[in-house]
Amino acid sequence: MSEELAEDRALSRLEEINDALQSGTLGLAQQMIASLTPSELSHLLESLPRNKRYFIWRLIDPDLQGEVLSHLNDEARTNLIEVTEDDELLAAITVMDMDDLADVFDDLPEAVTQELLTSMDVQDRQRLESILSYPEDSAGGMMNIDIVTVRDDVTIDVVLRYLRIRRQLPELTDSLSIVDRNDTLIGTLPLTVLLNSDPNLFVRDVMSSGGHALLASTPDEEVAQYFEQHDLVSVPVVDETNQLLGRITIDDVVDVIRDEADQDLMRMAGLDEEDDIFAPIIPSASKRAIWLGINLMTALLASWVIGWFETTIDKVVALAVLMPIVASMGGIAGSQTLTLVIRSIALGQLGHSNTRLLMTKEIAIGALNGLLWALVVAVIAYLWFGDESIGMIIAAALIINLVIATLAGVVIPLFLKRMGIDPALAGGVLLTTVTDVIGFMAFLGLATWWVL
Repeated sequence: MSEELAEDRALSRLEEINDALQSGTLGLAQQMIASLTPSELSHLLESLPRNKRYFIWRLIDPDLQGEVLSHLNDEARTNLIEVTEDDELLAAITVMDMDDLADVFDDLPEAVTQELLTSMDVQDRQRLESILSYPEDSAGGMMNIDIVTVRDDVTIDVVLRYLRIRRQLPELTDSLSIVDRNDTLIGTLPLTVLLNSDPNLFVRDVMSSGGHALLASTPDEEVAQYFEQHDLVSVPVVDETNQLLGRITIDDVVDVIRDEADQDLMRMAGLDEEDDIFAPIIPSASKRAIWLGINLMTALLASWVIGWFETTIDKVVALAVLMPIVASMGGIAGSQTLTLVIRSIALGQLGHSNTRLLMTKEIAIGALNGLLWALVVAVIAYLWFGDESIGMIIAAALIINLVIATLAGVVIPLFLKRMGIDPALAGGVLLTTVTDVIGFMAFLGLATWWVL
């Protein structure tokens, strides 16, 4: 319910700002924009046609523009960077957090990146280079280097005085990282423990040794799973020698989860995971044309199979009427299994030890549903055409296709994953081909055998 309310509020804001722009009340539009967070502003920009997007971009506070860029998808971000002057870009990104800056760094013009690196001090430049040295979709690429560290040989009182001198902690700081003289991570000190401990105790007496930490090379999907499994707010990031590099916070993980969900949804439609809904018509059409072409080839294959049984169809016209039922039912059953398996793969729940068990379960479900709906469709076919043989044929074909469809729903994504192909991208196309071909062959093949 809260998600629906958030979506309704976002749509309402979008409509209000559009109304303000169309009515010419620029001051009202500026007030509305000023009340939005960077994340809300990025959502607003992605929801606007490009000409209005440029206009709204100019109304955003320059101090927020950098953070807004970090929340945008790649295509929309590149689009706005192209229409922004270099000096304006430089002013926007210099106030960004280091991890957000790393996210947009590769999209910036070379002149801007050179000017930025020149203006940085040695320490900040090394920090940025440290993040950029790791893939964007890894723990190292996600981490923020703004982290508070203390030694284990000082007292709690010393730590508390140190924090008071700092006056401000990085956002979402729920613990301090304990390091030795070489910056090797040796433990963590939760703030709750710090505040409730005897000030005369040493840090080593109350810290948690061997706590949570992630290698910088950990893929972002595994990072998200780790946070979910351990209910974390933040976690340190280390290299292979356990040297502390930075930390990841829950807000970064939420972004990963959202991006992965968007990515899977777009890929299942054969679209790029960063597709801009207001991208130019020609590039968008060319991207979709590829998958329409692939779908055409699979449809021609199914039509070719139907052509084998042209004589049978001529003799029994009812077959042409009932054919789509078999293919459609198989497609739905297979898609249900395919979605379940792709989700299980993404969550790391499916491996060698339980694949056979899942396959057996899905085949049993396919057989059970096949029997149920075969009976229903057989009765409908008999009442419709007054021919019990047609009802028996379509019933048998439905059972065969639903069993094969659920089997394919398990096998196809596992096969694609082994081949290094994203199951969410190609699984649906292959599954449709299998269910159409098997459905038509089973239905028309049984009908041919019966007629002849």
